[in-house]
Amino acid sequence: MDGSTLYTIGELARRTGLSVRTIRFYSDSGVVPPTCRTSAGYRLYDPAAAARLDLVRTLRDLGVDLATVQRLLAREITVGEVAAAHADALDAQIRTLRMRRAVLRAVAELRSSPEEMELMHELAKLSAEERRRIITDFVDASFAGLDVDPGFAARMRSALPELPDDPEPEQVDAWVELAELVGDPDFRASVRRMAEHQADAMPEEGRDQGVWAELTELTRRKVEEAIAAGIAPDAASARPVADELAGAYAAVLNEQDGPEFRRDLPARIEIGNDRRAERYWQLLAIINGWPVPPTLTPAFAWFAEALRA
Repeated sequence: MDGSTLYTIGELARRTGLSVRTIRFYSDSGVVPPTCRTSAGYRLYDPAAAARLDLVRTLRDLGVDLATVQRLLAREITVGEVAAAHADALDAQIRTLRMRRAVLRAVAELRSSPEEMELMHELAKLSAEERRRIITDFVDASFAGLDVDPGFAARMRSALPELPDDPEPEQVDAWVELAELVGDPDFRASVRRMAEHQADAMPEEGRDQGVWAELTELTRRKVEEAIAAGIAPDAASARPVADELAGAYAAVLNEQDGPEFRRDLPARIEIGNDRRAERYWQLLAIINGWPVPPTLTPAFAWFAEALRA
């Protein structure tokens, strides 16, 4: 192309596909000024101006604002810097769009009401830090001023919801349910009672989470075997199961197994057998993509009833 070639604004519009109005706006803004004017005052543009206009169009198509375009053309910033900044912005937009898609899919699958959809959208668009703060505030309120097992408290504080950038509908739904759960005053009071019970009634040796996990697994296994065998908690055949488990609990709690211990044990079991507490961990697992822990509350309810029988 000859460097002496000049284009009228109409020719430049046909060459670039931009409207005359748009080119005139860029020209008046100083982004792509005319190379010269005819004696009649009409604008003329050389090939360099045409190339500059092509660059402006590309940048605008990528979402670069006009002020940034002007800085780039003035060589105040580099194309690489602009590209990096807008790649980051696009990443954020993509995350937002993925979250909106997940919310819409969850709404479609659950056939949510408009109110539920609004709540789901508001909770889902929270930042990761805001989501974590909802849980840490809940944990802090539950344990405030109590001498709870440091290991258990640390586990609670480290198990935070990490909703992925492209969540599945069930993960969005689980996060909404979790946020509602930890905001429920009755549930918060129940968790506080559990923490107080652990702090006040459980000896240091009974706070070992590994030992407690083994005892939980023993209870689950023994009770599920009894249920599978068709043994009701008030049946005479349930007595050996209750005896074995009561002895195991007495050993862990460093107490003497006997009538008084067995009279108090059902209430102590039931303090920690809130179905909502179990659901809390299941929801966290769904959100974070962890294996979902099994339901244990029926087994502990059976054991408590067997002790009373």
